[in-house]
Amino acid sequence: PSALQRNRDSSGSAGAGGEARCHPLAPLASSDTTTSVLESQREAVSEMDAASAARELVVQRLLLVGKACENEEQQLLERVHAEEERAHQSILTQQVHWTEALHKLGALRTYLVDMITSLDDQGLLRAEQEIFERTEVAEGILEPQESLKLNFNQSCVQSPLLHRLWACAVLCCLTGQCLIHIDEKTLSPHLSLSEDKRTLTFSPKKAKLDSGCPERFDHWPNALATAPFHSGVCAWKVRVEQSCAYKLGVCYSSVPRKGSANEGRLGFNAASWVFSRYDKEFRFLHAGQPQPVELIKAPTEIGVLLDFAGGELLFYDPDSCAILFSHRQPFLEPVFPVFAVAHQSV
Repeated sequence: PSALQRNRDSSGSAGAGGEARCHPLAPLASSDTTTSVLESQREAVSEMDAASAARELVVQRLLLVGKACENEEQQLLERVHAEEERAHQSILTQQVHWTEALHKLGALRTYLVDMITSLDDQGLLRAEQEIFERTEVAEGILEPQESLKLNFNQSCVQSPLLHRLWACAVLCCLTGQCLIHIDEKTLSPHLSLSEDKRTLTFSPKKAKLDSGCPERFDHWPNALATAPFHSGVCAWKVRVEQSCAYKLGVCYSSVPRKGSANEGRLGFNAASWVFSRYDKEFRFLHAGQPQPVELIKAPTEIGVLLDFAGGELLFYDPDSCAILFSHRQPFLEPVFPVFAVAHQSV
């Protein structure tokens, strides 16, 4: 019994000791909780710092772009002012020239009238050479002097930075606008059209189509969009990553559509303006005069911008923000988006 009692006492002591030994563990649990809270706070602060840094980066970049735009605006307006002053001065110079010319012509006229009315026939015969020389002098007076300098030179407002910003801004606004669809009546027998009328696929074998249709391209693999553009700024994008032989651009409705002559090829007539790719060769084509375009890599998508008021057609790579080619010319009638495909699809 005494041994059993001792065991019980020992167990009681152990139990009491066990309870006593539990107390130091409470601060450990509290310490773990505090550490977890501190880590959460540090993560939250880190996230806030990252957001602030991102916000600051956006603000800094926009301020830099704004500053660049302000500087470019100032430089371009100064160029315009200088060119305006030059043209105005040329006009004033021409006005002085024509005023002097009128005085000279008036004096010559008076002299010749007096000579003709005062001389008899014999005298007129003797004065024939002098009359001829005086007439030549009068014709020389009427010749314009440096008339080309009277025109305002539009090249003074050309700016690569403005071009890129303008093209990027227009292309960024394309979302939600009307999509271009292909006019099935214009479709070449070498092309097939997707159900949504937005994808052209080339086939070396001619399909059986109504070649007598006046709108149809009966030989070259061309097609037009359903609707023309006739004013404002127009822009659209074309996916070209699948094809290594294509053309895209604009044309008048008068573009030749029949026969296998070169005249029917896009860019080989005066009614079409196209960006062309054949294998690794890129060109701009108009009126049979190719202009090479040097590219490091083939674009997967091409943006086309047409500015009627500015008289400019621009081809643009949205991925690299690079202008591929820019052509200036006034467009005097509505133009259609036009396409040619000689390999796979666009």
